Amino acid sequence: QVQLVETGGGLVQAGDSLRLSCAASGRTFDLYVMGWFRQAPGKEREFVGRISWTTEPARTAYGDSVEGRFTISGDKVKDTIYLQMNDLTPEDTAVYYCAADTLPLGDYKYWGQGTQVTVSS
Repeated sequence: QVQLVETGGGLVQAGDSLRLSCAASGRTFDLYVMGWFRQAPGKEREFVGRISWTTEPARTAYGDSVEGRFTISGDKVKDTIYLQMNDLTPEDTAVYYCAADTLPLGDYKYWGQGTQVTVSS
């Protein structure tokens, strides 16, 4: 089992920046992909981005709505990833979830509890 704990959510104003963290613990020796998703009230869960350590260097990928504004980084030694969010808008308001996948890779097997990000106009 892998446990995920997100931190860093909060209330900010439009145009502000915020950084989320997600720390993994437990059976992390075969953890190779970690990602971020978000879900706003009344909307489906949306892919934000991911980092994959299946290659060296690690690769990142982003959802269209955050490309260019959000950046994912990670520390595989610490099994921690970060989501740097810049130029936030009210449309970024959502609960942000960290997710992780272990071998064999496929669907994300583990999910955090989520952290609320609220952006006021």
